Amino acid sequence: MQQICVICDRELGNKDTISKHHLIPKSKGGRNTETILIHNICHQKIHSFFTEKELKDEYHTVEKLKNHEEMIKFIKWVTKKDINFYQRNKRSNSKPPRSMKR
Repeated sequence: MQQICVICDRELGNKDTISKHHLIPKSKGGRNTETILIHNICHQKIHSFFTEKELKDEYHTVEKLKNHEEMIKFIKWVTKKDINFYQRNKRSNSKPPRSMKR
């Protein structure tokens, strides 16, 4: 039985294109909390849209992630791609580069 990415609802491809996402970031106390298996591209997109604080405080469920306006657009786009498709996501303009956060 094939596993499904809970973000884009596509089958999970080979192990090189899958990652674990902590619904509450490890850096915000989520080390031993629930994780989900998702495509690397979905994982990358989550972290390009949301800060660690936003993920902890507001977007810590699959439903909340999937219902965000930008994620809806991304999901619509990525569902047309092969399950093993991957490209680096561009950082959102609303999110400061990691070097500026501290």
